[in-house]
Amino acid sequence: MEPSAEQLTIEVGPQVAVSACLVQPREPRLCFVFAHGAGAGMTHAFMESVAQGLAARQVATLRFQFPYMEKGSKRPDPPALAQATVRAAVATAAERFSGGLPLFAGGKSFGGRMTSQAQAKSPLAGVRGLAFFGFPLHPAGKPSSARADHLDEVEIPMLFLQGTRDKLAELSLLGPVVERLGSRATLHLLDQADHAFHVPARSGRTNAAVMDEMLETFATWADAKHG
Repeated sequence: MEPSAEQLTIEVGPQVAVSACLVQPREPRLCFVFAHGAGAGMTHAFMESVAQGLAARQVATLRFQFPYMEKGSKRPDPPALAQATVRAAVATAAERFSGGLPLFAGGKSFGGRMTSQAQAKSPLAGVRGLAFFGFPLHPAGKPSSARADHLDEVEIPMLFLQGTRDKLAELSLLGPVVERLGSRATLHLLDQADHAFHVPARSGRTNAAVMDEMLETFATWADAKHG
């Protein structure tokens, strides 16, 4: 049976509301609150592929827009507003699945980082782990690990799904970050994938195979963390 897709509106604060989409299989075993990256909203093909792929694995997803994307702006929201939006989305998922369905949160690039920042400031109610689909450790060509400093304050499990050709996360820097976080952090490397999880034709791999590996890894990790 095809998963259902429901369009929602999430109230973030006074005069701030954003669109959202809840995709769920008939009998979901968990829900992933999934934030988009800086340059493309929740309807981007990557976001849709993840939602449909996870639904096939009995995982519901709640995707949502950040306010700037809702308004059609290209300038990302200030961190405080982005974090408030993540918090509102998690609250919406918790209310929808009030029967106790396990919740996870995270996102693609910017969305994952805003989710971890929100968690670091104050735990997201009911969230059992965070998953990053390409953690943006630094701008391209400007290697640094400062963007990961707040992760020391995150006390729940974290999954880093990272391409080995990701120019926004030099592995020589990301590796020590994950090691520093200890048992809370899991790093899964996707061979030859870039920040968009695309692989060159010469690699002998396909983008579809990378997506499948990534979603299987997430589903297995999430099952282990809420079991």
